Amino acid sequence: MKKAVFLDRDGVLNKELGDYVCKFEEFQVLEHNFTALKELQDRGYLLIVITNQGGLAKGWYSRETLQQMHDHLINTYAKQGITITEAYFCNHHPQYNGNCLCRKPGSLMLEKAIARYQVDASKSYFIGDRERDVIAGEAAGVRGILIESDQPIGEVLDMIE
Repeated sequence: MKKAVFLDRDGVLNKELGDYVCKFEEFQVLEHNFTALKELQDRGYLLIVITNQGGLAKGWYSRETLQQMHDHLINTYAKQGITITEAYFCNHHPQYNGNCLCRKPGSLMLEKAIARYQVDASKSYFIGDRERDVIAGEAAGVRGILIESDQPIGEVLDMIE
C-alpha cells in the first residue's frame, strides 16, 4: 500500500482569489510550496489534488479552461521535480445539480483515488484551507490538516510523519 498527501487546489497549490478562478490568466501557482512538496514526495508520498470546481456547473468557465489550469499546475511542479499524480475535480454545484457524493465535504473523490492508487488511508493526509477539506479527508479515513489560504505547506510538514 502507498501513502499519499491529498491537496486542495485553490488557496493551497494556487493563489486564493476569494471566489472562483475563472480565467487562466488569473491562475497563479504558489511557488513557496515547491520545497515542501518535493520533500513530501521524497518521503514517499503520492501528491494528489482534490478540488471542487462548481464554477463549471455555473458556466463561469469551461472544462478546457480548467484543463489548461491543471496542465499548467502539473507542468509547473514537474519542472521542480515534483509529480502531481492526478487532479480530481467535482464539477457539480448544489444550486445547479443538487447534492452529490463527490463534492467536498463528500469523500468520493478521495475514495476513488485511494482505490485507484492503492493508498493506505491511515498513513495519508489531506491539506486544505477549508473545513470541508478536513471533513472529506476524515470521512475517507485520511488525517485532515487545515491551513490558512496561501499558507506555505512547509509550515505544517512537522504534522506529517
